[in-house]
Amino acid sequence: MTTTDRHREASEQDPETLGTHADSPAAPALGNLQCGFPPHRLDNQSEPKIRKDGRGYYIMTISENLKVYFEDHYNFLELIADRCAQLLNEAAVRIDAIPATHAETLAFCRARRIILDLLMRTIRSFYSDGHNLGVIMTPWCFGTVVLEKVEMLRDRISRGDASHLDVGDFPYDVVRYIDEIRVQVLMEVLEFPPKAFAMRWQYTELIRRYSSALSNVTTSLQTILDMMKKHGK
Repeated sequence: MTTTDRHREASEQDPETLGTHADSPAAPALGNLQCGFPPHRLDNQSEPKIRKDGRGYYIMTISENLKVYFEDHYNFLELIADRCAQLLNEAAVRIDAIPATHAETLAFCRARRIILDLLMRTIRSFYSDGHNLGVIMTPWCFGTVVLEKVEMLRDRISRGDASHLDVGDFPYDVVRYIDEIRVQVLMEVLEFPPKAFAMRWQYTELIRRYSSALSNVTTSLQTILDMMKKHGK
């Protein structure tokens, strides 16, 4: 059964059982981390964006206009947290076993670990965030958010702005491998099909598009005003 199948199975539980796990400790990989919007908090909130039906509490996403149930969202994060933690442990063991002379292999494994580590940190951040409803999103949207974060981190490493990361003596090779395997690694952990990353669903991408369009409109208006001023003289 894939992560997506388990996610769907969790979504089809009896409505009366929805939300019961969120007041308990999270998945093993998340330790004692508590979800940001537990059932008791949802029961006592008055936020108009948060709605409820027979299955539980949900919000409508801005980018996809889809229902996202809080319980489904946290189930998904818990499932991929466990898988990601396992892969991180395996990556650490493998890197320790690789001779220092195998620079190419080390660069590949370090790139993979950097991607997995960023994924885990994003999972923990989104899981515990109780202030921003923007972190409640569909799995595919979450995947593209992480992909963008990986790309931003890749660019920081290439500029030498991420010295705290283990990139070895050849950071360029690590950057090259991050660029090559970033989508494949996320597909492996999240168990998504390639089409899940075909469109950038996250809000930052939409903001960039709208900002670009607004900039074009502003430029056009300024051109028209300049022409009017010239003709008015």
